[in-house]
Amino acid sequence: MNPNLLNHDAAQLTGFFAEIGEKPFRAKQLLRWMHQCGEADFLKMSDLAKPLRQKLAASATIEAPQVISDATAADGTRKWLIDVGNANAVESVFIPETNRGTLCVSSQAGCALDCKFCSTGKQGFNRNLSTAEIIGQLWIANRSLGATPKGERVVSNVVMMGMGEPLANFDNVVTAMRLMLDDNAYGLSRRRVTLSTAGIVPAIDRLRDACPVALAVSLHAPNDALRDVLVPINRKYPLAALLAACRRYLHKAPRDFITFEYVMLDGVNDGAEHARQLIDLVREVPCKFNLIPFNPFP
Repeated sequence: MNPNLLNHDAAQLTGFFAEIGEKPFRAKQLLRWMHQCGEADFLKMSDLAKPLRQKLAASATIEAPQVISDATAADGTRKWLIDVGNANAVESVFIPETNRGTLCVSSQAGCALDCKFCSTGKQGFNRNLSTAEIIGQLWIANRSLGATPKGERVVSNVVMMGMGEPLANFDNVVTAMRLMLDDNAYGLSRRRVTLSTAGIVPAIDRLRDACPVALAVSLHAPNDALRDVLVPINRKYPLAALLAACRRYLHKAPRDFITFEYVMLDGVNDGAEHARQLIDLVREVPCKFNLIPFNPFP
């Protein structure tokens, strides 16, 4: 089977071109065609020699996942349902705001962490998405929203906070984020790419060294007893270990704070005492809080 080059970052593309006897600079050209122009047809890549275009067409593919549905809400929020095979689908959501456009990207079909308030967790876990399926969501959004190489960037921010736990699909997510950051691909700054995690501590440390983007942590509780129930991964990586990892991460983070996400559950984690506990908990971690209304689901 021919390789899908959407799975490759710059270093991997350079290796691919070496394997087929081509110069390393071809990787940058191909990155620009794939990601800046959204081109999937090698034969249309006009600054590549015709024999090379034909060689690529015979030896590789550029294949993004297929869109099942594309819906736009009254406020401009746009949601794509994307087919990832075997009767599985994931969502990608674009949120337009006055000064930015944020794309929420999924990393897994389902999720194994089973947070008690999360619809995705109740669906169970099927598999990790490939790099092509992850970066393909940004590729689809740019094409759908009319982005052009020389035009104003429509998607200015990406958040790895769709379906799934990104750090449980570490290698594919990091490869996709490297493409998001690459000037020959999407050219986003590290401050504008955010990874949201429920708190897999060893992977937070790996991310700090491999690809330090902005970090958001799904906290949702101010103490271990409650978080053990709401976010079961806490039983393996309790709050003290998680907050220590957050402090370590800040040494290389592009922002000088961690974002803590906190879903508001009526009568569960939203009392005055919970607020006081939160203040004490994060006192030594520079942070901001994102308070999230709970959206009920069947």
